[in-house]
Amino acid sequence: MEVVLDAFEPAFMQRALIGSLIAVVATSIVGTWVVLRGLAFLGDALAHGVIPGIALAVLWGFNPIIGAFIAALVMSGLVSVVSNRTIVRDDTAVGLLFVGMLSLGIVIVSKARSFATEVTALLFGDVLGVTAGDIRSQLIATAIVIVFSVVLYRPFLALTFNRDKAQTLGMHPRLAQSALLALLALSIVASFQAIGTLLVFGLLVGPPATASLLVSRIPAIMLVSMLLGAISVVGGLLVSFHYGTAGGATMAGFSVLQFFIVLACREAVAAVRRTRPTPVAA
Repeated sequence: MEVVLDAFEPAFMQRALIGSLIAVVATSIVGTWVVLRGLAFLGDALAHGVIPGIALAVLWGFNPIIGAFIAALVMSGLVSVVSNRTIVRDDTAVGLLFVGMLSLGIVIVSKARSFATEVTALLFGDVLGVTAGDIRSQLIATAIVIVFSVVLYRPFLALTFNRDKAQTLGMHPRLAQSALLALLALSIVASFQAIGTLLVFGLLVGPPATASLLVSRIPAIMLVSMLLGAISVVGGLLVSFHYGTAGGATMAGFSVLQFFIVLACREAVAAVRRTRPTPVAA
């Protein structure tokens, strides 16, 4: 217990913990839909797609959240345009924009004087530098994610399991898809300060994927994902504090490690059940 109390005694560690836990709420809710719909590649690409907006914000001195959100919406729109107006498949369009947006972001940041410092903070986050203002912005973004996820639960559910039926029921799957991409962008924006744009994908996919191995109902997946994400955050910050590792990377690594631990346990239990002798009927 003393190990935990010592780590979270400094004010900057408390802010890091609060900011990361808020990020977990947003990424768990949206990440559940990402995992169930098989949008992991798009989520990863969108996490990189916000970099030009953040880079311009850093260079010109305005709010990075605004820049990131605009960049994410631009990328989402371009993916839809390319996939709808050409014969190029969705994954190809996502891949092209993935590389293009990442390259553009790095080019923009290269104009900054402190290039190495800015790129490191941009890509890998600065969890120990989370401020009270960052936390307030995260709370607003996360509240928006929660409200719209509740309001659009049925359209998202129909879109996930049967797009044609969603169209028949008048749920407008294209609008639901656009809304989901906007929430995905917002959840990324709410998390990049804590763990960086490259590592936000770990919390976006890791805890929901692990939760899907343990429970099947969507609300339960979201709740279990939040619990697993919180464990990753606390564990990652403890290791980071006591052993000097990068906070964002350690948290993301914990979230991925959880998946393989749960998967290994499931396989071990299944193997034991297969080898257990079948009782002979009397």
